[in-house]
Amino acid sequence: MATKRDYYEILGVDKKASADDIKTAYRKLAMQYHPDKNKSPDAEEKFKEISESYAVLSDQNKRQQYDQFGHAGIDMRYSQEDIFRGVDFEDLFRDFGGGGSGRGRGGIFDIFFGGGGQREGPRRGSDILYELSINLEDAAFGKAVELEVPRTETCDTCHGSGAKPGTSPKQCSSCHGSGQVNRTQNTPFGRFMTTSTCSTCRGAGTIIDSPCSTCHGSGNVQRRRKIEVKIPPGVDTGSRLRVTGEGEAGEKGGPTGDLYVEMNVRPHNIFTRNENDIVMEATISFTQAALGDEIIVPTLEGKAEMKIPPGTQNGNVFRLKGKGIPSLYNSGKGDELVKIKVVVPTKLTDRQKELLREFAQISGEKTKSKSIFDKVRDHI
Repeated sequence: MATKRDYYEILGVDKKASADDIKTAYRKLAMQYHPDKNKSPDAEEKFKEISESYAVLSDQNKRQQYDQFGHAGIDMRYSQEDIFRGVDFEDLFRDFGGGGSGRGRGGIFDIFFGGGGQREGPRRGSDILYELSINLEDAAFGKAVELEVPRTETCDTCHGSGAKPGTSPKQCSSCHGSGQVNRTQNTPFGRFMTTSTCSTCRGAGTIIDSPCSTCHGSGNVQRRRKIEVKIPPGVDTGSRLRVTGEGEAGEKGGPTGDLYVEMNVRPHNIFTRNENDIVMEATISFTQAALGDEIIVPTLEGKAEMKIPPGTQNGNVFRLKGKGIPSLYNSGKGDELVKIKVVVPTKLTDRQKELLREFAQISGEKTKSKSIFDKVRDHI
């Protein structure tokens, strides 16, 4: 797969460029390379490249994602249609005449995804969004999972033609294969010609006399396909993985869409997640807090020893380096944060109370009717 060029480099702008600077740069390049104006062989590919760059950098959320994670941040979260959704190309292309971007009613979407002016040709299949629920351990360490995905696939019997084996589609006699019909109407103001989709072949340009018995002429069938997906370490709720070519089948020989797997990380019974850190609460006794101790705490990788220094206070937080979640986009790793909760006993024996009063007396405290544990409890 070819490495994508930097979006800022494509538009020829600085990474600190304003929204107006980006818009101006795009309009200039789009006017130069739009396929309706530029007939050079590479014009359409260049136009697609600069249009994708503008669609990302003109959207604040997409631009922020791109600045932080590069192309991976865009490819994992957005389908090709998502990238262009919400961009007002109508306004940008008014200079081309008629207030549109050419290529029929679909404008720039026709250039990227097919459709538009003439008979219907190959069309790219739709993308599929699959929501996958995983636990925190799977999000931290990654996992290979097998998904059963319902989707349309090319019919094996007719190989997508829609015609019965041994036969083939015939040219439509109404539109002569163009997929469109022209009508001329004389009016007091002159002659007007209108073009519309052929109602006989519905724009296909061909007629199937003997439909395939498996797909009934559609060329596609519904199936449930098992697909293995590798979850990389570090994903979080909302992360999307793109599996190229595993979406819906294309039409009339068009390419297959993509499968997007969106993650939903279930709540954990011990840990909560804060970006790449994990947070937990550990309870210790008053004696452990005062004298210090070594305790065993759970981690995502098993159990670990942690030192409690003498004089630890309720609410203190200790950090276990590298015991958190790996970063999805680099080699870094988060930490485990352990918040201390000092537990004061609710029932004391007479001997325990006597010793605590003695401790208070040595410390110069006047306890009166309250034990030192009562006083500690009052401040927690």
